[in-house]
Amino acid sequence: MIDRYTRPAMGHIWTEGNKYHCWLQVEAAASSVLAEDGVIPASAAEAIATKAGFSVARIQEIEAEVKHDVIAFTTAVAESLNAQGLGTESRWLHYGLTSNDVVDTAQALQIKGASDLIRQGLVSLLEVLKRRAIEFKHTPTIGRTHGIHAEPTTFGLKILNWYAEMQRNLIRFDAAAEDMRVGKLSGAVGTFGHLKPEHEERICARLGLKPAPIATQVIQRDLHAAYVSTLALIGSTLDKIAVEVRHLQRTEVREAQEYFSEKQKGSSAMPHKKNPITSEQISGLARVLRGNAQAAFENIPLWHERDISHSSVERIILPDSTILVDYLLAKTRNLVDRLLVYPERMKRNLESTGGLIFSGQLLLDLAEAGMLREDAYRLVQSHAMRAWKDDLVFRDEVARDPAITALLTPEKLAATFDYSRQLSNVDAIFRRVLGD
Repeated sequence: MIDRYTRPAMGHIWTEGNKYHCWLQVEAAASSVLAEDGVIPASAAEAIATKAGFSVARIQEIEAEVKHDVIAFTTAVAESLNAQGLGTESRWLHYGLTSNDVVDTAQALQIKGASDLIRQGLVSLLEVLKRRAIEFKHTPTIGRTHGIHAEPTTFGLKILNWYAEMQRNLIRFDAAAEDMRVGKLSGAVGTFGHLKPEHEERICARLGLKPAPIATQVIQRDLHAAYVSTLALIGSTLDKIAVEVRHLQRTEVREAQEYFSEKQKGSSAMPHKKNPITSEQISGLARVLRGNAQAAFENIPLWHERDISHSSVERIILPDSTILVDYLLAKTRNLVDRLLVYPERMKRNLESTGGLIFSGQLLLDLAEAGMLREDAYRLVQSHAMRAWKDDLVFRDEVARDPAITALLTPEKLAATFDYSRQLSNVDAIFRRVLGD
């Protein structure tokens, strides 16, 4: 991922140096367990754990010749031991292992570290969403369906909906991240031809991982697809939030907008512009996450016990997806935290149609007062369509209709157009979601 979208802590996890550090962790843990069982000398395990090192440049130099990254790595590590007079011990490095015993298990360590950062971002965003939802809990605004004014809601409910969805994302993410916390050291086709299952269990335990119950040469990629898909789901929720902010910031709406700093400029040609650039960036990058999810699905069917077609893909999609989600969570948190909200504009938009948004309530009130529902619908719709077409005040038009006033007193008609009546259950919805 390019530096523009990479935060330092997450970026470090996917550096070449950290990748090889994780590989060496796996090698050291394997050697330690094998030494405990007398499979390799204790001195070799000690040397690998405390003396082994590597140079990224040297690994790359060797790989340019041998065309195999794990062989290049083990050669470079062995060289570091040989240079210290530990050549006898270096021959036990990578003993009984196949390349992907190291690669897949070490990758799980990287994903575990990335998942810790992503979880922090999820929790942080949830905190901001909860706070702002409560802040605007009873701030009335128009609810829209198909982009058209529907019935009243509150801005707090809008944000609470995002909060509830992010809660579900957190649950999904925790499950997907836990499924990815697995290693495998079962050999070239997963049969434990050189190590024992109990070796794998103890090596994984030392690394904070669980052993995959069954594997081929690789951990099965449905786990990775589920993980990347969960990241794409998170990105899609952030996209959903961003799209709503973009709509609310439109000139014709202007109910909320991104924070715009004093020295910020919106357009090179139009000095008046304040564009929702953060929201648009979130929407754009979420598309990359969804594309990566498709690539992760393609990685599931491999030839026989394993081919290498998934490897090149994962070198891109795993770093890029985790880096992007980490970045987007931080951007969305800042977006929501500093979002400028305009309750007075919301009120103006609520009232802009002259009460048309209460047509459903009027229909119910007339039916309750004795009018047949079909007749009530026909009557209310006729007033609504005329008010819409001729830009009339719907509330005034129905108040002059004797068929309506014969059933609804002025007091009851006033109650029909009281939005607090339709918002009386806001507290109950908040209790359902927040539990307090």
